[in-house]
Amino acid sequence: MPEPSPAHAGPFALGTFSGGAAAFPGLVAGARVRDLSGLVASVRALVEDWDTWLPRLHELAATTDGSWHNLADLRVLTPIEPGQILQSGANYRKHVVDLVAAEKESVHGATPEEARADAEQMMDERSRNGVPYIFLGSPRALCGPYDDIVLPALGEQHDWELELALVIGRSGKDIAAEEAMSYVAAYTISNDLTTRDRLYRPDLKAIGTDWFTAKNADTFLPTGPFLVPADFVGDPGDLRITLRHNGVVRQDESTKDMIFDIPRLIAYASTTTTLRPGDLLLTGSPAGNGAHWGVFLRPGDVIDAEITGLGHQRNTVRSHA
Repeated sequence: MPEPSPAHAGPFALGTFSGGAAAFPGLVAGARVRDLSGLVASVRALVEDWDTWLPRLHELAATTDGSWHNLADLRVLTPIEPGQILQSGANYRKHVVDLVAAEKESVHGATPEEARADAEQMMDERSRNGVPYIFLGSPRALCGPYDDIVLPALGEQHDWELELALVIGRSGKDIAAEEAMSYVAAYTISNDLTTRDRLYRPDLKAIGTDWFTAKNADTFLPTGPFLVPADFVGDPGDLRITLRHNGVVRQDESTKDMIFDIPRLIAYASTTTTLRPGDLLLTGSPAGNGAHWGVFLRPGDVIDAEITGLGHQRNTVRSHA
């Protein structure tokens, strides 16, 4: 099991681990993990009482009391069992401009310069007056940050989409954007995999996309390694997202490129659903997915992914057979 690199930001992070027996919630401090199972049942339970637990976690991280393990000796699991998984689509400017411009060239015959100028104007208008695009994902798609990605039997164009994810720490409905950041407990990394050639339903063209089938196969949402408390992350609107496919950099972008920032995403989502502690909100993926490069995942491929201060994922791809 590779040790996460680079290390998490701040004095500690949280995760779920296994040392050969039952899984346990753990407090991560560098290369060590304190077993919290004698104090709390799960990371989810901890987040559900976040305001009480956060100061206590600071105290626990500063002591040598309790049962500590070497991180390298543990299996790192998905850090939290979420309630809802809310996923933001088409939320990075360069990514969406590339898609729109390509369509304008191929379908409408625009020159590259005209197509890009029109696409950029559309995104400016969307940022000013539009709303985010959010859909639900299945918790059953989650897997750990070092688990194998298992390609489903159906489909060929299996793609990566690295995303900054946040964990909600307070309940709220109709949350004002000005107050939204106070609802964020922590951040983590999620790779929202998609089978592109199963995204559209040819038998139901009027309905269009099939998000369930394209995005929710088992292991199609590697998440973790840790939850890093929001106080340690700095400005979430200025983090670097980097994904390498077989050693080749494919995604390398700042979260500055988001069309709708985190407060607007939270505010919009909460107009429809009550957000509760433990809910996971993915904030969208930047340019550079496999469809852009004309390269899709195959058995034996290795994906390395990291976001500033949140650690590192490494997943090997294998066939379902």
